[in-house]
Amino acid sequence: MEKNYTTFFLFVVLLGPLSLQSQEIKVFSTADFDLKGAVKNCLVSTNYGKEDFTFNEKGLLTKSVTRYSDNDYDITYYKYGNGELIEKRLENYRDKVFDEGTSIANFYTIDTTENRKVTEKIVSYKKEFLDQYEYLYDADKRLIKIVRTNDDGIDETLVSYKTYRNENTVNYLMNGEMQKSIRTSFKKGKNKEKQQVVLTKKFLNGVPHQAKEEVLDAKGKILSKIDFFFDDTTKQFAPEATVTYTYNADGIISTTETVRGDQTVLNEYVHQFDGEGSGNWVKQIIKPDNTYTTRKISYYELLDEVKE
Repeated sequence: MEKNYTTFFLFVVLLGPLSLQSQEIKVFSTADFDLKGAVKNCLVSTNYGKEDFTFNEKGLLTKSVTRYSDNDYDITYYKYGNGELIEKRLENYRDKVFDEGTSIANFYTIDTTENRKVTEKIVSYKKEFLDQYEYLYDADKRLIKIVRTNDDGIDETLVSYKTYRNENTVNYLMNGEMQKSIRTSFKKGKNKEKQQVVLTKKFLNGVPHQAKEEVLDAKGKILSKIDFFFDDTTKQFAPEATVTYTYNADGIISTTETVRGDQTVLNEYVHQFDGEGSGNWVKQIIKPDNTYTTRKISYYELLDEVKE
């Protein structure tokens, strides 16, 4: 019987892009995993699986392992040149056997002779061509076009930018059809602190489908999130769930409150920290369900200068 696997971490985004809505290429570092200091390796364990991350001395992610069991796991390797991602390889193993048929490699070529252009080629380990993406930027280094080419033809996504008063909107249109819209604005929160409001709308076949509004503080930490669904009756977005986040004095999450309809769920986060003085937590317990996550972290030795 064929096994069915679902990646349990949000980190699944790193395995792309293999969808029609390709995203701009992102380089991941320790900061993206809520890690501080010269982290070399971080093994994350939960009651439903493990994820293992390895970083270079500059803090860039070089390897990730998603382990579903002792026999079934995925390994992704990342290679850089001058701080840019130039190669990514996803290798799948089932029953400890390398699965050549589902493993892929991504190769990136960066051209800066005029405006920046990044070409991404995706091939299978059987050396079969799967996809090619071209990311084109304007003189301000903003992404303005994504061209996808494969055996099914060519898809072109145009990215446009609009500013109105204190709102900045980015629209993504694929083959003339709206795919996504991101509107960013600012407001004053408690103690008159500046907060960023990001409203993301997604479309399906050009029709509004779902949306999400996030409020971030000046340091980029999320304060609240509202998920919306599109009500076909009213032809408007309607709130589905609201999550509010609080943090302690060190900026570590302490509670979340989720409101869905007439139900409210309050979760409390309890942390234990390592003895390295880095401020990294090594165990997180979420009450009242007492689900847990542990992290085993190793560090590079501190040097006067970081190696190139």
